[in-house]
Amino acid sequence: MKRVVLPIAALALILTLVASACVPQPGLIAFHAGSLSVPFDKLAEEFEEQNPGITMVTEAAGSRTTIRKVTELGKPCDIIGSADYLAIEELMFPDYADWYIKFAVNEMVIVYRDDAPFADEVIGGERTWYDVLVNEDVTYGHSDPDVDPCGYRSLMVCQLAQSYYHDNASNFGLTPDDKAADLYDVLIPIPQGGNEMDRGRTGGEWGEIVKPKETDLLYLLGSGDLDYAFEYRSVAIQHGLDFVELPDEIDLSSIDFADFYATTTVEVTGSEPGSTATQTAAPIVYGVTIPSNAPHPDEALDFVELMLGAEGQAIIESCGQSPIVPAIASDRDKIPQGLRGFVAE
Repeated sequence: MKRVVLPIAALALILTLVASACVPQPGLIAFHAGSLSVPFDKLAEEFEEQNPGITMVTEAAGSRTTIRKVTELGKPCDIIGSADYLAIEELMFPDYADWYIKFAVNEMVIVYRDDAPFADEVIGGERTWYDVLVNEDVTYGHSDPDVDPCGYRSLMVCQLAQSYYHDNASNFGLTPDDKAADLYDVLIPIPQGGNEMDRGRTGGEWGEIVKPKETDLLYLLGSGDLDYAFEYRSVAIQHGLDFVELPDEIDLSSIDFADFYATTTVEVTGSEPGSTATQTAAPIVYGVTIPSNAPHPDEALDFVELMLGAEGQAIIESCGQSPIVPAIASDRDKIPQGLRGFVAE
């Protein structure tokens, strides 16, 4: 029998085709906030079940890092889920997106491990949470404000707490607490040799620990290397963690206190290298968009429809978050036609 000798290029092509036929090909890529890991994984599972042949890839990071994967690193992405809808506008408009939809809310809490020092006293009302955090025997953490909204929201909570418990105590029917007079400087100190922008980036002189995203702190709680952490309520519920609830005036959950929240600002890195951006405290609202250069815009639209519909709302609610019903669009005329039935007029 005569041997057939294939050119190397042809052989390589055949091997590539065979390999691609054997390996499932990803269809949709979703970059999302760390606090959306559980709901997005559940949404992806439901989407794949409803759309046989489409495989979803989900990737978590701090929301600002998530967006910069698209805007600065040029990574392909079909769906962006951000823990702060304003990060989409700040970092993606107008080149990478021109709309977003606000779809869920959340609130800040302080989680703690089972045998955290003084936890019983906090729960029992014998000590305040901030009195415990500044104790030299306690470690506490938050995520990096430059890359994760939960990070700058943690700093905002500390600023608001100082005002709530001391500066503006009488406005809320409280007696000023002298321990809270310098609360922010104690909880979020400026590292030696640093400046205001360095707050919360390297940890402080007490037990402050800073990690890239809020879910990174969960491992330290589990290992016993961290006692307390500023987290979203949904993350605490998803992972079965004990947590201290904060007053509505400082937990960034209530539209009723939006004006009080807005008295607090935090400086973070901006959209351009070396620049900064001012984040003003506001109620926590999550946003979603489809990048203008998404590889699979039609399938991405189907996913967002699932997320905003009754099934998606139920999944989000089961994960400890409250969906916004109907959802709210940045500009109803700019969102895809198929999504307009899910948003308010």
